[in-house]
Amino acid sequence: MNKFMLMLLIIYLLVNQLESKVIEICPVCTIRNIDEAKQIVQPGDTIMFREGIYTASNFVSSLQGTSEKWITITANPNEEVIFRGQSTAIHLSDPAYILISNLKFEGQTANGVNIDDGGTFETPAHDIIIENCEWRSMNATGNNDMLKMSGVDNFIIRNCRFSNGSPGGSGIDMVGCHDGVIENCIFFNQGSNSIQTKGGSSQITIQKNKFVNGGLRSLNIGGSTGPAYFRPIDAKYEAKEINVYSNIFIGSQSPIAFVGAINCSVINNTIYLPSKWAIRILQENTSEGFLKCGFNSFINNIVYVNNSSANPTINIGPNTEPETFYFSNNLWFNQDNLNWPGPNLPVTEPNSYKNLDPMISLNNQGELIIDKSSPVKGLGLDVPNPKEDIDGNLFNSPRSIGAKELNPKISTIEDITFDRTIISPNPASDFLILNFEQSNRENSLHRIKIYNIYGSCEIDLVFQVGLNYQIIDISSLASGIYFIIISNYIERFLVIK
Repeated sequence: MNKFMLMLLIIYLLVNQLESKVIEICPVCTIRNIDEAKQIVQPGDTIMFREGIYTASNFVSSLQGTSEKWITITANPNEEVIFRGQSTAIHLSDPAYILISNLKFEGQTANGVNIDDGGTFETPAHDIIIENCEWRSMNATGNNDMLKMSGVDNFIIRNCRFSNGSPGGSGIDMVGCHDGVIENCIFFNQGSNSIQTKGGSSQITIQKNKFVNGGLRSLNIGGSTGPAYFRPIDAKYEAKEINVYSNIFIGSQSPIAFVGAINCSVINNTIYLPSKWAIRILQENTSEGFLKCGFNSFINNIVYVNNSSANPTINIGPNTEPETFYFSNNLWFNQDNLNWPGPNLPVTEPNSYKNLDPMISLNNQGELIIDKSSPVKGLGLDVPNPKEDIDGNLFNSPRSIGAKELNPKISTIEDITFDRTIISPNPASDFLILNFEQSNRENSLHRIKIYNIYGSCEIDLVFQVGLNYQIIDISSLASGIYFIIISNYIERFLVIK
């Protein structure tokens, strides 16, 4: 890219930034709530709350950015914004392309935050990111949730904390939600569930989270939903293709519950001292034509129990198909009985490790610690996912059992310097060519990352410089401006048309 083109791109970015505005909200501001802000907000704008305690409910319908210009709802940097009381703090109906960050919610009597599709099932709420938020101390006793989502597609919830939920509710409750990720969150002292995925929810990854006393069922993979609320309306399952990767569970009556769930995977997690069962296999919806709970997998998990949760370790209810489950390479340990015969598995498990002490314990800060000499190292089944453990380290091959890799894979990706790198064409549409001239590392592996203007990584792949060039398929990327980083050294703008 020549300097003239680079200058044009920088000018283009600056113009777009200047077109966006920050709408401040505070008790003495002209704008005092999100509904009022909606009257003037445009795609790309930021709705910014100033420091303070907000006690009014915020209901907004059809607040929508665009794929290139999201709307942000956030707190002013370095200021604490607390939504306290009322039935619901924020209710977004039929939103799209919304980022919510750095807000705190407490004392709500219904749902802390509610996001739904407005009852229009054919047009779901979509493209929602929630990060660095905190929910605490609900003032409700019934089936009330800290974060309630109904008909939400393409979402990310990350780096959030949920503590002291309603006795009858969930930290995050999803009805008919799809294509989402929940990661790096903490759930503490929940009621019924920490996370519930039901009503036709599918393709959701729950990874790298920590659950401490996460409720009756920390993860309710499925549930019981009225027929009118399913999304899609003709779904014959409560949950499908829910992936549970690299999480730690401490306590809970039952950390994992499969309830009317199919084709779901629980892989490389650590379950520590559940109070009653480690796993439940249940069917609450027995409507005609509804699929029975089955064809789920449980692989590479540490299950550390005592006599209270060892007999039985698995609670199997009627109208289920436990014989279709797949168990493999799990470690089962009863701290109270070294002669324990093992769990009541419904099928034969390949490479089942019974009464092999994983050498884990709680420290004074309530953190689960695993000794580096634990025998779990290298005992796991090689599976494609998860790629990373709870700390973000790469799983090795063969991998460890549990949420933490004791022998992390050392990346072969190196920081390098290139005397010259040509990226063409630019603007591009279907493919991109990286032409390397005189790399200081030949025949070694390096990484390219392509970010959109909101900081989300769209492409992350490894390539070999020894070939002198690399062709990148970018046909899946939407039109817009992107940022390329090659091995943490080369940084370029890219326009995709």
